[in-house]
Amino acid sequence: MDSKESNKSKIVDSVALGLIILFLIFVVALYAVIWEYAKGHKLNWLGSVFAQETSSNSQANDLSNKIREYQQKLDELRQEKNTLSSQIQYMDTQIYLTGLKIKETEANIETIKKEVETLTQRIEGMDSSLDYLSKTLISRVTSTYKAHYISPLEMIFNSNSLGELINNIKYLKSAQENNQKLLIQVQQVKLNYEEQKKLREQKTVELDNLSKSLEEQEIDLGNQKTSKQKLLADTNNDERKYQDLLNKAQAEYTAIQGIVSVGANEVEIGSVKKNDTIASIIPGPSCNSGGPHTPFIVKDNGVVSDPFNYLKPVAFNNCSASSCGSSDADPFNPSGNLDWPLQPTIELEQGYGSTWAVRNTWVGRVYNFHNGIDINGASNDIYAISDGTLYKGSYGGSNGCALPYVKLVHKDSNITTYYLHVYPK
Repeated sequence: MDSKESNKSKIVDSVALGLIILFLIFVVALYAVIWEYAKGHKLNWLGSVFAQETSSNSQANDLSNKIREYQQKLDELRQEKNTLSSQIQYMDTQIYLTGLKIKETEANIETIKKEVETLTQRIEGMDSSLDYLSKTLISRVTSTYKAHYISPLEMIFNSNSLGELINNIKYLKSAQENNQKLLIQVQQVKLNYEEQKKLREQKTVELDNLSKSLEEQEIDLGNQKTSKQKLLADTNNDERKYQDLLNKAQAEYTAIQGIVSVGANEVEIGSVKKNDTIASIIPGPSCNSGGPHTPFIVKDNGVVSDPFNYLKPVAFNNCSASSCGSSDADPFNPSGNLDWPLQPTIELEQGYGSTWAVRNTWVGRVYNFHNGIDINGASNDIYAISDGTLYKGSYGGSNGCALPYVKLVHKDSNITTYYLHVYPK
């Protein structure tokens, strides 16, 4: 009976062992299938990502190449004969080039946004890991601390055998080593965490700068389109009218350079006091000027200088760009202590230096730097901004008209100021 039961038990054990082996084989096979499937999809996903990155890089390279190509075309058109058709072509190329730059900036913004999103997800994951590791470390350190303060005598008496005592000692030593490793791991995760946060901050700043650049580029594009429409309206798409505009602008530019450098037919009027009325702006169009304004120019020690460095802050309207008050206007930043020659509110028609008109209109074909500021005031009267000696003069232009002006040599100073398109008082 015992022999039969023993044989029966052996058969059951053999069957059970066989079933276990079959189950293990099935599990291994299933795992292999799942692994191959997952690996294949992972490779497909990586391939997809790589393809997207390759496509994105290719598009970025195409844009960069196009920008270089059209920048070269723009430089070549600038050297061509100044005709209305060449100016229109120049403007069209400039508009297209700005559009390409906008696309490039938009693409860069999308790239940076994705990088910021990835960094945010990574930081959140590290934050969770850091929290888990910190809690684990605290728990382990607490346990080790308690075990560490069991006296050797207590450890001996609490052990049931020599082997158990040795195992307890080994466990304590192992726990201390593991705690040290975990501490290093926590420190490494924290370091990576801080580096990722810093990188995200840098990318966020880069994203803000790109967004600002995009706004400026979009403003430039609008200005360029407006300038083209204005040119077509001013000339009625007539080459003769365009050449007439150029000739007048060139004549005024030549006259201003002559007045500032050597003067022209100047006559001394006499001494004046600060706030004396010294001239008045010519109402309406005057020699080579389409409307009333006075170009105000400052020379300091014989060198033309930025008038804003000498004039004090004042109420103003900035009409130097596409429209009055627009964000693309020339800078209006007076920082000196001299009064203005006109009654406020001052209206700025064109600023100093590389102005909006120079950059965005056909005026840039005539000159690339404006050496004064074009202004209007509450009235046409012009006032002396300092005691000094007043002169009047006029400069004969190439088209037969003369540009009238007054010049004030400031008393006890190296400063001389000029007021153009005016009648002397």
